[in-house]
Amino acid sequence: MRNPTEKDIEQLRRMYPVGSRVELIRMDDPAAPPVGTQGTVLGVDALADLMVAWDNGSSLNLVFEVDECRKISNREPLKDTQY
Repeated sequence: MRNPTEKDIEQLRRMYPVGSRVELIRMDDPAAPPVGTQGTVLGVDALADLMVAWDNGSSLNLVFEVDECRKISNREPLKDTQY
């Protein structure tokens, strides 16, 4: 695993704009939502982690180059979430 560059972060922000919908493929965390859980992207942080409000109520971030998701839609309206 490497440290993300500004270019990495900018690219992820373009790929996953706020409001995009994603589906979890894999997360290396014992408290991870179940595979297949969907969520709404809240943003990309300075470590290139994808901040997601998962539909099951979880708010665990997807870790850059560790976890995996797939985008299922782009820029849907945000749900009422607390983050």
